[in-house]
Amino acid sequence: MIASLPMYDRPETESAHNRLWENFRDGWPGAPADLTRGGNPWHHWKHSELLLSQTCGLPYRARLHGTVQLVGTPVHDLPCPEGRYFSTIIARADDTRTTLLEFAEARPAVNDPLSQSGWAALDAKARDNGFRFSKPVITGSHAASAHAVANGVAEIAAIDAVSWKYISKFDGLEAVLKVLDHTPPTPALPYITANAQDARKVFDTLRNAIQNLEDVDKSLLCLKDLARVRAEDYLELPMPAALSFTSSRRHPS
Repeated sequence: MIASLPMYDRPETESAHNRLWENFRDGWPGAPADLTRGGNPWHHWKHSELLLSQTCGLPYRARLHGTVQLVGTPVHDLPCPEGRYFSTIIARADDTRTTLLEFAEARPAVNDPLSQSGWAALDAKARDNGFRFSKPVITGSHAASAHAVANGVAEIAAIDAVSWKYISKFDGLEAVLKVLDHTPPTPALPYITANAQDARKVFDTLRNAIQNLEDVDKSLLCLKDLARVRAEDYLELPMPAALSFTSSRRHPS
């Protein structure tokens, strides 16, 4: 069996994720001793012995639905309904534009063309405003997208709300960037397991693991609980415009 939690893992959250996994192991005899980190997440997500991982809503509906089981959806400490999240749309603080429509000709920084928060949500928001983005800068991660905007390589980006909390706290860009807008809430990044696993048991074990975390770890992981979200809630979201890219794109989210 393998287990990985790649989506929000960064140096500042590594120890808290390890403690979350220790809690899970306590309730699942025979679970892997350690989380699998690094490498291509698609290898984890499609592994026949996957016990637990977290993916993004867009990879789930585009490629993983039917080949894995949904376990549950995190309940984040965010101002939106349970099991949902949103994207924070950012620009440089010194950019005088104040509405999304004014960025219709702008270069967006996109962490990955298969990212719900970094591309699909931004594409849908642009369509609602009557335009489509072009000339994307593919960055490979939300943090890299924020730095691309801060450095003037791109002009706008949509950042996963949880990732934006970390970027705001740890990456020192608050004075350089501003929040322009937010996207509507969509189902948060789902936890998945292989078809051979007992998804209900995985859900119960993971929920207990989350609930047994110390408050300081819950706060750091922006994680309150685990909810059930229907597959249809992911599948009904529109597919974004296709983008060409050359990046290694390790962490779509």
